[in-house]
Amino acid sequence: MDNVLVALGASLLTVVTGMAVTAVRAKQLGKAAVVDVTWGAGFVLVALVTAVVATLSDEGEGWHRLLLLALVAVWGLRLAWHVRSRAIGDHQGQEDPRYAEMLGGTVSEVGIGTVVRRVLLVQGVAQWFVALPVALGMFFDVAIWPAVVVGVLVWGVGFFFETVGDRQLAAYKRRPREERPPVMDEGLWGLTRHPNYFGDATMWWGLWLVGGLASGWVVGLATVLCPVAMTFFIRNVTGAKLLERTMSQRDGWDEYAARVPMFFPRLTRG
Repeated sequence: MDNVLVALGASLLTVVTGMAVTAVRAKQLGKAAVVDVTWGAGFVLVALVTAVVATLSDEGEGWHRLLLLALVAVWGLRLAWHVRSRAIGDHQGQEDPRYAEMLGGTVSEVGIGTVVRRVLLVQGVAQWFVALPVALGMFFDVAIWPAVVVGVLVWGVGFFFETVGDRQLAAYKRRPREERPPVMDEGLWGLTRHPNYFGDATMWWGLWLVGGLASGWVVGLATVLCPVAMTFFIRNVTGAKLLERTMSQRDGWDEYAARVPMFFPRLTRG
């Protein structure tokens, strides 16, 4: 029980510290979207801190801690780097439309207190909760080996969808407007309207298998709602649905949306 409390406390303190730094940076830049960088990097910090604490406490298994840390770090650091220019950018105060809608204005208009209540607090709680399979997994020996193997494979599928989807979208945006379709429907974007978000959710199901379920049925069942929350959060809160409110105004969107599923990919292109 003590190791569980230590894991919960260490991860909570890490998330609170990260969001406090984010609040300061959001006020400086006039952009709530800076939290997108914290979203990826914050999970890496949680994994690192809990891995160090577990090592110092001589809890869990070293190779398991390193595996969890590596999987989270590859995902989180890549994501933070990928979104950095959009989230921080060179134009102070130019807010991401998603966050402008959530806040009802810019940071300078609504104040940093509103940013903390409507964005940072929500994402902080979500980050702490979603990270529990990783934080707890650092402190437990592996009890179910197949869960580790399957989890790594599931994580790999998610990583493929997210990274390839992001690259395909970046290549699409580099094409001259007159030479590209109004809606991106090529590659993985012809299987799901949000391959990057789907990949994100899938990776966290993999991390739940590697960190939560692999640590035993008790830990697995206690943390199964964590990847459920991640999937719900990026599909319905700050991810797919919110983005589609803007994207749905493009020419050709209705036909694209009728043909391609929103989140879970179809098996073949139509």
